[in-house]
Amino acid sequence: MDHRCSVKFSSCSSTKGVQYETNNLDFKVGPDGTVFAAREMQLPPRQIAFVVTVWDYQPMERWDAIVRLLVGEKIFPHSVHKQKGKKSTSLEIMQPPNDMLLPWPQHQNSNGLRRQKRDWVIPPINVPENSRGPFPQQLVRIRSDKDNDIPIRYSITGVGADQPPMEVFNIDSMSGRMYVTRPMDREERASYHLRAHAVDMNGNKVENPIDLYIYVIDMNDNRPEFINQVYNGSVDEGSKPGTYVMTVTANDADDSTTANGMVRYRIVTQTPQSPSQNMFTINSETGDIVTVAAGLDREKVQQYTVIVQATDMEGNLNYGLSNTATAIITVTDVNDNPPEFTTSTYAGEVPENRIEVVVANLTVMDRDQPHSPNWNAVYRIISGDPSGHFSIRTDPVTNEGMVTVVKAVDYEMNRAFMLTVMVSNQAPLASGIQMSFQSTAGVTISVMDINEAPYFPSNHKLIRLEEGVPMGTVLTTFSAVDPDRFMQQAVRYSKLSDPANWLNINATNGQITTAAVLDRESVYIKNNVYEATFLAADNGIPPASGTGTLQIYLIDINDNAPELLPKEAQVCEKPNLNVINITAADADIDPNIGPYVFELPFMPSAVRKNWTITRLNGDYAQLSLRIMYLEAGVYDVPIIVTDSGNPPLSNMSIIKVKVCPCDENGDCTTIGAVAAAGLGTGAIIAILICIIILLTMVLLFVVWMKRREKERHTKQLLIDPEDDVRDNILKYDEEGGGEEDQDYDLSQLQQPETMDHVLNKAPGVRRVDERPVGAEPQYPIRPVVPHPGDIGDFINEGLRAADNDPTAPPYDSLLVFDYEGSGSTAGSVSSLNSSSSGDQDYDYLNDWGPRFKKLADMYGGGDED
Repeated sequence: MDHRCSVKFSSCSSTKGVQYETNNLDFKVGPDGTVFAAREMQLPPRQIAFVVTVWDYQPMERWDAIVRLLVGEKIFPHSVHKQKGKKSTSLEIMQPPNDMLLPWPQHQNSNGLRRQKRDWVIPPINVPENSRGPFPQQLVRIRSDKDNDIPIRYSITGVGADQPPMEVFNIDSMSGRMYVTRPMDREERASYHLRAHAVDMNGNKVENPIDLYIYVIDMNDNRPEFINQVYNGSVDEGSKPGTYVMTVTANDADDSTTANGMVRYRIVTQTPQSPSQNMFTINSETGDIVTVAAGLDREKVQQYTVIVQATDMEGNLNYGLSNTATAIITVTDVNDNPPEFTTSTYAGEVPENRIEVVVANLTVMDRDQPHSPNWNAVYRIISGDPSGHFSIRTDPVTNEGMVTVVKAVDYEMNRAFMLTVMVSNQAPLASGIQMSFQSTAGVTISVMDINEAPYFPSNHKLIRLEEGVPMGTVLTTFSAVDPDRFMQQAVRYSKLSDPANWLNINATNGQITTAAVLDRESVYIKNNVYEATFLAADNGIPPASGTGTLQIYLIDINDNAPELLPKEAQVCEKPNLNVINITAADADIDPNIGPYVFELPFMPSAVRKNWTITRLNGDYAQLSLRIMYLEAGVYDVPIIVTDSGNPPLSNMSIIKVKVCPCDENGDCTTIGAVAAAGLGTGAIIAILICIIILLTMVLLFVVWMKRREKERHTKQLLIDPEDDVRDNILKYDEEGGGEEDQDYDLSQLQQPETMDHVLNKAPGVRRVDERPVGAEPQYPIRPVVPHPGDIGDFINEGLRAADNDPTAPPYDSLLVFDYEGSGSTAGSVSSLNSSSSGDQDYDYLNDWGPRFKKLADMYGGGDED
């Protein structure tokens, strides 16, 4: 730094013996007050501020001043002097200039004269943070020109004064001196904006408010802090020097424009220190970690632990504050090691005719990262298997190659295989890495001979012959072949499936003969083909057997005569109204079926006399009446049907024809249908007469039953309805007691006018045989002319009404009677007998049912008890 500035110190006494100090190690002050840089540095883009302390050891006094260096600009003293002859109306602030050191205390000279004050208008006020005091510490003094004329009071407002945080700054209202009351923390708040006010004693504004800007000067009181305590990074093995690995970052809460917040990085330690103790370096300003040496090998060192230190004051370890973090660097794998077989030759064996069998396991060694594409092995067969009998699959756990049979091998064709196999990785080899000669190996596979089953070369074998060949006919020789050419074995034959049991097979040579006549029309034939399955077994150990299917296609011969269809029909008794369409069915197939020939036999002669056949086409003909009229009935008409086979076959079939009278539409009438069933006219008339007589008898019986029921229900009662006591309730007047109880209060038996005397009685046994007060139920009204069938219903209704009547005696209460004693003149009630005038007939009581049986026995039963 070539530019220099000076700090001038003015004092009333001599300036000899004054010593300068700064709180910034990057600057020094000479004995003459010159400020210069202590070392080369990079200044911040705007300004740098620090505190200069002046010590005078003779009176032991100290002065502090803040020096601000503007980068690329000259520093001018910001002084404003009062002009003579002019009165200032603005508020003035008095503070020592930034480039002049003025003692805050006011001293008097030997003559008792006070040093004349100089008024300054200062730039923003700078206050160093973490000042040790003493507090309150004066910052500046403000003064109005009008304080010589009138008393003035000063005050400040804003954040830090009358707004939170409260009372960080205060002011002496009379002198205008402003103080800071406690240490500042730039990281908590870097600046304050206050407003100074001047008012008179009455509170009237004297000057316009003036803005005060207070900046907190940063001190190095915060260590750098790493964003993460542990950083994780990776780098490929074999990387060249200068390869980027990772970035670590530390933040310093101090001012980043000053050395207090300028962080520098360095690597403290590296573990392990292999192959070199300085495998990595770090950019001191950005924190980027890069490789600085070659030789990274994952197979030797998989991970490095690097301790990184961050120091402020631009990395000055003597004055700066430091912190550390851990960087874990993982060496990632690259495919720099080709897989190698553990041996050059492998051997295995496989039984013939087997697939999905593991023949041999190929083991390899690969030093790359296990279970990664750089380690996973891929096997392929280079030579020795032109037909593709084998495949090599990789075991995902062990990385071994499993030689597997995918296509069956035949001992008789190949007794051994010599395979050449190669192994590689899923990922290609790294640049500059060549395949090893140990990446190929030979595999010898021996084929084991096993007893193979005989087989029929022509399976399914098809032969053609006519049906109906006689039993014992030789059809063919169905022989099998034993593939074991190097074994002397005998093959024997047997039947496995013969649904109709039509065939025999020779156990030695496989000759097929018929055991019965083959019939194409059998149910065992499907599409003219008969199938049988045979077994061929050798005498090996263990024995083996194979099956073969013989298919016999049967050629049809004319061995089935045609059958007439339909078997029954119906025509009118007069010709030309309708005809019968006839056809034939033949179990044979073409050409042994139609066209058919339909004809009537000559015997009996009545057939050709009454009927005729008309040909329609090769399969159909019409049967109709030849004569003008044929009596209704059922007729059996024989018809001869002949097919077109060679030789042709004929069959005489009977068709039952019902001849009946028809209406104008040609349909049989009902009578005609009956007549056609075989009954004559007389029989039909007799049946109709029987039906009419039966219906008449049923009708007469119904009329008689209705009349009897009506007579039974309309029978009148034998007594006068007015004298009928069956549905009347008789009420008699109370007559009182006998001679000995004539003074009995009969009013108790009367219906009381009120219930008060009953309700007010004391509880206990009392006479409550009064009729209760309440609504009386509605009894059924007796009909004027009683109907015998309604007597039971009427009595039941009256009984239900009486049971539910609370006003009927004995009123459902406890009755108390006086004991009359012995010798009463009143006779016993049980001695009363009913009398009868003798001229009343009570036999009608027997018609009233079981309810009145007792009463009927008493009155209508004579002298019976």
